Amino acid sequence: MKIGILGGGQLARMLALAGHPLGLQCISLEPAAEACAAQVGSVIAGDFTDEDLLADFAAGIDVVTTEVEHVPLVALDYLQQHRRLAPGRRSIAVAQDRLLEKTLFHDLELPTAHFVPVDSLEDLVAAMQVVGLPAILKTRRMGYDGKGQVVLREASAAEAAWSAVAGAPCLLEAMVPFDREVSVIAVRSQEGECRFWPLTENLHHNGILSVSRALLEEPLQALAEQHCQRLLEALDYVGVLALELFQVGDKLLANEYAPRVHNSGHWTIEGAVTSQFENHLRAVAGLPLGATDARCAAAMVNFVGHVPAASAVLAVADAHLHVYGKQPRPGRKVGHATLCAAHPGLLEPGLKTLVHLAQGGREGDAIA
Repeated sequence: MKIGILGGGQLARMLALAGHPLGLQCISLEPAAEACAAQVGSVIAGDFTDEDLLADFAAGIDVVTTEVEHVPLVALDYLQQHRRLAPGRRSIAVAQDRLLEKTLFHDLELPTAHFVPVDSLEDLVAAMQVVGLPAILKTRRMGYDGKGQVVLREASAAEAAWSAVAGAPCLLEAMVPFDREVSVIAVRSQEGECRFWPLTENLHHNGILSVSRALLEEPLQALAEQHCQRLLEALDYVGVLALELFQVGDKLLANEYAPRVHNSGHWTIEGAVTSQFENHLRAVAGLPLGATDARCAAAMVNFVGHVPAASAVLAVADAHLHVYGKQPRPGRKVGHATLCAAHPGLLEPGLKTLVHLAQGGREGDAIA
């Protein structure tokens, strides 16, 4: 079977790698000149809105999935006339718009931070009175890795904040005093079977995910699964989905979802019975789902802007290096390492070293 992937970045690369042992061929459509997925699979270079290119793409595949949610809807409209989309158009369209996404959460009775739509400076001033401060002004579209967000702490900053988002449609969201950020990653089959990996705790640096750690025997696991399953079923979803949540005491507030494999699930490659990448392909291809149990305590460290020396990373016991083959530049995810251990406490020394290396430290440097 040939799986068409919209996007040719590192997620498409890892999907292609997971597909090879299953006898699945992945073919990506990617607008950017450089596509790291091309190093391990087939890539068609061109614009998502080129109908002739879409026709060629559709002719050579059996099903379409995506590694990015920001795909022009006209491309999805064309492709779904010719091939099955997994996940479907609605799942992707809602994830592209924060207001639609938050409204869906509200309709499903998933708790969220208080939010108000904002379409003008006057709306923003009024919204601050409703939501309160501090709050976060978020663009409705194209926000990821901390982009499209402005923190508001004083009413006097409203004009500058509105200027920073260049008048784009937004929503103002109350800042949540959360205990920690977590995500639940799930897979749903074509028949509606849902499976969930252990809840994952996520730490960010400069708005970009830095460390993800699998939470074993987590008391909030069942609640996270309930929230996520409600979303999966409402969307009639097929494939892997990540639901990002804020933990506030014994509650979980829905922040956003990603209709694709997700950065916080990279630990599943070595740390779970079946990785998120393999299970996404199984679901999309109509194959039986694999077990999502953790094999061990596991964590992931992102490498942003640079990849440390392989010798330094692999000197850490049970560390596994993944290099994406992308040109390094500030703020760009260029690789990651996963770390496994028999017990969560045994992860700490290795994690400390990997984070030190990720932040530009050198092998052998003293680590505070």
